[in-house]
Amino acid sequence: MTTDVTIVGAGLGGLTLARVLHVHGIPATVYEAEPSPAARSQGGMLDIHDYNGQLALQAADLMDEFRGIVLEGRQALRILDPDGTVLLDRADDGTGGRPEVQRGELRQILLDSLPAGTVRWGHKANSTRTLGDGRHEVTFADGTTVVTGLLVGADGAWSRVRPLLSAAIPEYAGKSVVETYLFDADTRHPATAKAVGGGSMIVPSPRREIFAHRERGDTLHAYVGLSEPQDWFAAIDFTDAAAATARVAREFTGWAPELTTLITAGDTAPVLRPLYALPTGHRWDRVPGVTLIGDAAHLAVPNGEGANLAMLDGAELGTALAAHPDDVEAALTAYERAMFPRSAEAATFGGAEAHGTDSGNNAAHDLIAAFIRDEQPQ
Repeated sequence: MTTDVTIVGAGLGGLTLARVLHVHGIPATVYEAEPSPAARSQGGMLDIHDYNGQLALQAADLMDEFRGIVLEGRQALRILDPDGTVLLDRADDGTGGRPEVQRGELRQILLDSLPAGTVRWGHKANSTRTLGDGRHEVTFADGTTVVTGLLVGADGAWSRVRPLLSAAIPEYAGKSVVETYLFDADTRHPATAKAVGGGSMIVPSPRREIFAHRERGDTLHAYVGLSEPQDWFAAIDFTDAAAATARVAREFTGWAPELTTLITAGDTAPVLRPLYALPTGHRWDRVPGVTLIGDAAHLAVPNGEGANLAMLDGAELGTALAAHPDDVEAALTAYERAMFPRSAEAATFGGAEAHGTDSGNNAAHDLIAAFIRDEQPQ
């Protein structure tokens, strides 16, 4: 393949694409806004599904490395009523097909699998433009530019590559979550640690929810969901941690104390995470030399599929390019033809269905992991 490949975004999707291309002997350059791999938290737990995320890892020849970071027992799921009544308590018997890993560790595996210099850190894309003949230019925040024959937007919700293909912009989904952490929970908050259990916990109720999961050791990572307009959250001063905590906790008056402890006893300041989505079924007409993967292509309210889909997008695009080394447009057409219906179907997988016994664990973990990783409006 003689066309140069430029990937904007070093998340799971962009890195999977770069790795699959590398496996096939195709070089690529990844430009990432963050200044280093450790610049910020990469989110919490991810369950990697045997029908999409693991297929991507197989294409990347990284299954052995993946198995080495799996956290045993984390597919356990508990669903509770707000009063603490246990509605479902499902153990992890190892047959769920969705082994759990820490997102940051998975990202590091992908980074370690790439040749040195593949990722160019500290390159925040500000804008893109079409030059003609399938070539595009990316302008970075520092004023530098790069011109490429194949541009892939793997840059998430607020993609700077998407405008080359689509006028769609994410819209607020009517719900936000507030993120909290409890450290040393088994010792300091045993009732709450018991309520969460060894994997994840969901407490659903109309317009108010709590999702929590157990990370490595006895750290509990929670997301408190509130279905309210953005103006409602704007009235809360999240720079005043104590006041914000008290205001959010007030919405859960009457809930069992072992549940509200996830709000009131947080060891970190509460962080607001608004949820956004692109229109379901978002697609575009074929534009030579450019495409999108992951949230840049099909951002949806997290329902358990986002990270897995991004990885599968990257793997399938890389495989298509390897199969059509002399015809980039044929590769992009084949990739998009499969990606559009797949992402549309996944976007409708949620709501009550996502809280069922087979998919609740799936939904909770991707909710938690995706909230922290997704970019906020820039």
